[in-house]
Amino acid sequence: MELCISSTSPLSSNPSRFLDSISCKASTSTSTALPTLSLQFQHASFGPRILSSPPARTHRLRQPLSSSPSNGRRFAVSASSVAVAPEKDRLPADIEVTEVQEPNSRVRLSVEVPPVVCEDCYRRVIKEFMKQAKIPGFRPGKNVPESILLSYVGKQNVQKATVESILKRTLPHAMSSVSGQALKDSVRIVTKFSEMENTYISLGSLRYDVIVDVAPEVKWIPEDGYKSLKIVVEIDSEIDAQRACQQELRRRHKSLGTLRIITDRGLQIGDVVVLDISATTIDQDESNVKNIPSAERFHFDTEDGDKLIPGFLDSIIGIQRGETKSFPLFFPDNWNQENLRGVHAQFTVECKELFYRELPELDDLLAEKLLPGCTSLKQVEDSLLQRCLEVEQTAKDQATDNAILDQLSKMVEIDIPRSLFEEQGRQFYGAQLLQIQANMKLNEQQLASLSSPKAVNEYLENQKENITHVIKQNLAVGDIFRRENLRFSTDELVKEVEDSIAEFKRHKQEYDEERVREQVQEILEGAKVLEWLKERAEINYVTR
Repeated sequence: MELCISSTSPLSSNPSRFLDSISCKASTSTSTALPTLSLQFQHASFGPRILSSPPARTHRLRQPLSSSPSNGRRFAVSASSVAVAPEKDRLPADIEVTEVQEPNSRVRLSVEVPPVVCEDCYRRVIKEFMKQAKIPGFRPGKNVPESILLSYVGKQNVQKATVESILKRTLPHAMSSVSGQALKDSVRIVTKFSEMENTYISLGSLRYDVIVDVAPEVKWIPEDGYKSLKIVVEIDSEIDAQRACQQELRRRHKSLGTLRIITDRGLQIGDVVVLDISATTIDQDESNVKNIPSAERFHFDTEDGDKLIPGFLDSIIGIQRGETKSFPLFFPDNWNQENLRGVHAQFTVECKELFYRELPELDDLLAEKLLPGCTSLKQVEDSLLQRCLEVEQTAKDQATDNAILDQLSKMVEIDIPRSLFEEQGRQFYGAQLLQIQANMKLNEQQLASLSSPKAVNEYLENQKENITHVIKQNLAVGDIFRRENLRFSTDELVKEVEDSIAEFKRHKQEYDEERVREQVQEILEGAKVLEWLKERAEINYVTR
């Protein structure tokens, strides 16, 4: 069922079509979305975009709800105390709402509408029908006996329209207790329309239940622990600027060399070898032996031996062209492929080709070829080192941010709403689909299969831990931004929005300016929080 605020469709003399024009569409679904109901939500960003794909949108948390899921809280929503606004029509009497907090930051509102409010809604519906209906024998807009009007329009249609009118007028009042906390598009009427209709017909009153997800409370353990973080940041040795500079210089030098075939000796460090590699797992029970994906014509530079499984290079040193070697190896527990960690494997390697490099002398005469624009070897090294220092600092900053965010997610307890989890997960999945589409050019059938509810739900289940982790990071960052009253200048926001829009235009991509502004705001908030945390944190760097 959709609750409509208004309709601009032309009226008709057909009663059923006329009913649609002044009321709302009804269905018998058990869970009802309310996408067109104009409720007032407050937007607040909770996390920087650098955490992952665009973060989920939630809304400002005001007073926390009762933590007890079993005890309802009853209160009266005073009609006289409610400000008159398009989304809050003044009621002739109070409605009663029982509020119960449920798991996953969900609130159930049980609404009881008294007969006097129902009667007022009925009279309004009758008046609207009377004003607009084109009944034979009566001029439009003139009073029509109610019995004739009911006969023409249909009593059942009037009853349905009345129930819908009651919902449209009372729901904003019922939502008053969560108006500053409700998550966008999470409001659902869970009472069947047929049940509401039967209650109204038999009792002249109305009862219905609403569920809504609210912005979750961020509970810090310990309280204010984020103000004195102790962070250990692991830095990959490969990003060390001095080491990376020498490796890049060596790579450029080797690219200027010539490969020569080796025919009179075995493999040595510095050579390039072409191998066929196969491997199987080692198990006493032969039925459990499994093949590990093989590699044919694998080109291997022996100076990159540290990038392969430990022991592989030592096992093939001395191998000659046409020779085959077999040897056991053990995949370490930190191996990139999780399914191979801790696996004992038997490798079989056949040497197809052997090469050595014939390199030009590394001196100033080679500078221009190593790095265009340079006239000396020292200038090449200085330029490469500067680039590597920039890369090292960027990687160091990113590793620091990631370590801080990871620590924040471990310091908070949050009852994450299902709607927030699904929104964040669908954003992740959508970004992944775009990447797959860009790389593989999926056809319509493949894209439809990957976009199916089943595929999306499987992704949400498989990535539950990762999605939850990112949401906790986002909410923790947003909570700190508000707690510490952090700010960024309007000029910063305007400039970043203009730059982002210019980028969209340059790539001729469509964009939503308001969404761009929200995302930029989220990025700026996140940057301010991370800057604030780093100034106060104790950070130690270790090389791995």
